[in-house]
Amino acid sequence: MSALAAVFSMPRARYGLDNWLCGAVLALMIWGLVMVASASVAQATKLSGDPFYFFYRQLLFLAMGLSAGMLLYCVPSAIWQRSSTLLYLGALALLILVLIPHVGLKINAARRWIDLGVFRLQASEPARLAVIIYVAGYIARRQLALQDSLKGMAMPLLATALPCVLLLAEPDFGATAILVGVVFLMLFLGGARVHYYIGLVLLAAVGMAVLAFAEPYRVKRLMNFMNPWADVENAGWQLAQSLIAVGRGEWFGVGLGNSIQKLLYLPEMHTDFIFAILAEEFGLIGIALLISLFGIVVWRGFRIARAAEQQARHFQAYLAYGLTSWIGLQALINMAVNMGLLPTKGLTLPLLSYGGSSLITVCAMLGLLLRVDYENRALAFGSRSAEDEA
Repeated sequence: MSALAAVFSMPRARYGLDNWLCGAVLALMIWGLVMVASASVAQATKLSGDPFYFFYRQLLFLAMGLSAGMLLYCVPSAIWQRSSTLLYLGALALLILVLIPHVGLKINAARRWIDLGVFRLQASEPARLAVIIYVAGYIARRQLALQDSLKGMAMPLLATALPCVLLLAEPDFGATAILVGVVFLMLFLGGARVHYYIGLVLLAAVGMAVLAFAEPYRVKRLMNFMNPWADVENAGWQLAQSLIAVGRGEWFGVGLGNSIQKLLYLPEMHTDFIFAILAEEFGLIGIALLISLFGIVVWRGFRIARAAEQQARHFQAYLAYGLTSWIGLQALINMAVNMGLLPTKGLTLPLLSYGGSSLITVCAMLGLLLRVDYENRALAFGSRSAEDEA
């Protein structure tokens, strides 16, 4: 019992929760369930005969995600700080494991998943979370070195480069781009010198451009992105159908359940391109509401991070910055891809897209974020056990 008490610390209700954050997240979760049910009807009927097959599975994933979030909410953040190196090594092991034939599942020329029976685990999701925890721990330990020299930036960059190489081997360019973007933002907020930072950002941009043109399928994606109508019957089909869906929505949408593009015209309509179906059914007003909800999540997440920083809890601050940046950046990129503003990345829309790995990981991230907020409140209220709870 004492061992469990050392790991789990049940939060006290009197400190409350961030109502804005919880309200926005709850709205996104419910809207996500509704959209999965609507967008997947035709695909589910075709594959299983049950129009709500994907909806029922998403309900299961959400229950698992909420359980994971509650579990992490009850774990003091200091434990993650102490375990950051072990978590990082576990992330590398997981990314190596998924590359092994007969262990990692190969789907559409990419080996990204491990079959767990109930669902397929996308290794990049928990692995990226572990890397962010590690980088937050490094910034907290070595912030002065990070601020003083380029050498201080070398360790977190190397720690990020290793999993990025493994992610590109899958290949998973989208997950790599998100991880690099989040880590760079964390380093900037950690006080990295501006001229070093700008140089590294430019170097990373050049590297991403080289990688984008290194593989024929990525070059093809770029060409389709530039003009999907040039080969609309083949390679440009998905983006063209997505643009049609977004355009059909106009101001107020065609109404919930009335999408045409979800009737097997738009591939991945309930996963990576669920935003296009949402835009078709809810229109520009729905898009504005969705962006507002994600905006609230980012606003409150950064507010939590800033509060931790003011309390000199640097690990918790940079962890919150990293988690919030991940959710916001991935949502922004997914919406941009659906509207033809960025090339296809294969990224889900957090809390809305169908998929167990993404939903469970995002719920776990939100559990961590709420734990940081709880500890901030406990310290602000002068809790006697604040040190233990933090």
